[in-house]
Amino acid sequence: MVKTVRQNTPVFSVFKGLLFSYIITAFILLLLSLLMLKLELPAIAISIGINVAYIASTFVGGILTGKKMGQKRFLWGLILGIAYFIILMLASLMLNGTSTLPLANLFVVFAMCSISGMLGGMLS
Repeated sequence: MVKTVRQNTPVFSVFKGLLFSYIITAFILLLLSLLMLKLELPAIAISIGINVAYIASTFVGGILTGKKMGQKRFLWGLILGIAYFIILMLASLMLNGTSTLPLANLFVVFAMCSISGMLGGMLS
């Protein structure tokens, strides 16, 4: 028996939010790379741009997931932020072999992703 995936399930809603979050991340990072090409940006500006990409994308993903879920929106936004971070770190580990960030910075990125996702879910 073949089971079909319903489009209103929590997993599908989080997946759609994650997909949209990564599209936003790609767009922001593409814009940042173009700015790096045209201007000589200092390292702090690049770091801020990357953090803005994390925050903006998980915030918007949290809004989309929270609107789709309806109840406990903050929780679904938090789940989206945590899933975003986990996928980001797994991709980094697969590409680099090791984590590129020290443990303290990993915690800061985790906090940024989870809090902004949760805030997006709360404001949805």
